[in-house]
Parts: sequence; C-alpha cells; structure tokens
Amino acid sequence: MADSNLGYLSLLVLPPLVLLLLLYAIVKPRPVRIPIKNRHVFITGGSSGIGLALAHQAAREGARVSILARDKRKLEEAKETILLSTGIDVAVFAADVRDADAVRKAVDEAGAIDVLVCNQGVFVPRELEKQELDEVRFMLDVNLMGSFNVVKAALSGMKNRTDGFPAAIAFMSSQAGQVGIYGYAAYSASKFGIRGFAEALQHEVIGDNIRVSLIFPPDTETPGLEQGVDCLRKLGFIIDICLMV
Repeated sequence: MADSNLGYLSLLVLPPLVLLLLLYAIVKPRPVRIPIKNRHVFITGGSSGIGLALAHQAAREGARVSILARDKRKLEEAKETILLSTGIDVAVFAADVRDADAVRKAVDEAGAIDVLVCNQGVFVPRELEKQELDEVRFMLDVNLMGSFNVVKAALSGMKNRTDGFPAAIAFMSSQAGQVGIYGYAAYSASKFGIRGFAEALQHEVIGDNIRVSLIFPPDTETPGLEQGVDCLRKLGFIIDICLMV
C-alpha cells in the first residue's frame, strides 16, 4: 500500500518538476556579447572618471562615441585626451540630465544609439537629519530622474534600429545600491532606484533585442569620490565602523 502511494505521489510531482526545469532552461538569462565596432556608444557623465575611461575604451574598440556632461570645458578637454590617445574624434554634448528637453535635443542631434551608458552621478554623503532636502533632491534628480530622462530620449531610436545586432542600456549603480551605508541615505535611495528601474525596463525592451545591464562599482578614484571623501571625513569615525561591519 505504501509503495503504491509513493508511486502515485511521484506521478503527481514529477511532471510539474520536469516542466519547471524545462522552462528554466528556456528562459534563464544567457550572457550576450554586444558588438560596438562601428556602432554608436553614448555615455552620460563622459567627461571624467568612469565615463571618460569607458569613452577611451569604446573609441579604441572602433565605436562611434558620444559623451554628454554639463561642463563644456571639461567635455572639450575629454575630447582632446581621447583624440590624443586613440586618434578618434568623439562627439560632445553639453547638457544637464535633469533637463529632459536639453537631453532630448542632444540625443536627437547625436543620432540613433546602439549602446547607452547612463553613468552620470553625484554624491553628497551626510546624515539625513543634517542634510538639506535640496541636496536630497539633487542626488535623486541627477542619479535617478536623469537616467529616466536619458532613456526616454534614446529609447525610440534604439527600438527602431535595423542592423539586426543586439543593443544595450547600461546603468552605473553603486555598491551603495546593494546595501545601505551610514550617511548615504539619499545616495543609496537613488542607486537602489536605478536597480528597480533597470530590472523593470528589461522586461519592456527584451522583445526589441535590447539588453539592460546593472553595474555596481566599489569606491573608484574619480572626481566625484574625491569631493565625497571631504564630506565623509566630516561624518567622523562612525563611517569607518559601518564600512567594516
């Protein structure tokens, strides 16, 4: 009797289990290589730090590169350094990612994008009790809403490309977008928001062969980090304790 019950139970359990394994094999994420040679790579926050390094690399690999940032002077300096190191002339666009109209104008002028890197970011660490709401809004507007503005401006052109290759949207989050850190309340909120945005967006654009990536860099030697370190020192020793936990 026990053996027959066990056999009956196996018949009930095994088919759904096999089906689940089959579905997992079909839908599980697979790494996809995104070609960039002779394709348009558009990088926000491209005048310094990680964005500038990415622009150098993309130019070396034969991409047509556009970089966007607020400071026209820094953009021209970045353009010159890339030209000197790679021999490639990149396009530069001065715009604030918080200004949706300015972003759309820059994207329209740059042309259809194959690989979009949302790399812009600002970082003002401070205990929330002592932080002005203007600073909170500044981080949320640049880091999170700025990414919405850029993607909204670029998405239609990315969907309408005709080369048959996969396109990509990459978001530069942060380790503070994976775990909350003392003094990072607003910054972490902006970076956690990017994670939710990216994961939801992937569902919307996978049918158009657009792949969405999230990048979580640790502390990196950039102008933004240098400015943030000065603020961190003012928070005192408790930061070091939190980082060690």
